[in-house]
Amino acid sequence: MSKLALDDNEIRKLPLEERVAKLEYIFKNSDDESSRWDAVWLAGEIPVEVGLKGPLFDRVADIFGWVLKNDNNAVVRHEVCYQIAGRNMRSKIPDLAYSSLHDSSALVRHEAIECLGIIYAFDQIDVMKKGLDDPSEYVRETARMVLKRMERIKGKEFNPEAEFVAY
Repeated sequence: MSKLALDDNEIRKLPLEERVAKLEYIFKNSDDESSRWDAVWLAGEIPVEVGLKGPLFDRVADIFGWVLKNDNNAVVRHEVCYQIAGRNMRSKIPDLAYSSLHDSSALVRHEAIECLGIIYAFDQIDVMKKGLDDPSEYVRETARMVLKRMERIKGKEFNPEAEFVAY
């Protein structure tokens, strides 16, 4: 099997550190967006396995941050936004905020704003408000909804284990 080939079951059999390294290699070297998309979901399983903490959690978060900034496929970047929120990768909130304002894809800007809301990034309300002026109606609609939700849940703390069911 090629170093870039992606077989979900084979990757899941690898020890965690090898799995992370293999997925990172795929993210950084594969020209197949469908393999990178699968890699997002496989990498998203690792934080659950390590209890949403520790050095491997941080490494996956850093890889997701890299993908968000560097992948050329909007759908892959969109899925990374979701994983960042779903795994409560709070260190990547600045990356989500940046993407919500500057990503070339309305799909990614929408997802980044939505994910800021999912993880209760109250410190990014001003960024979310800027989405109200986005050129895409889809992004503006997302910003309106997320801002209403943020107002409604004010003061609540996000707990991914209680509020997010692992898939």
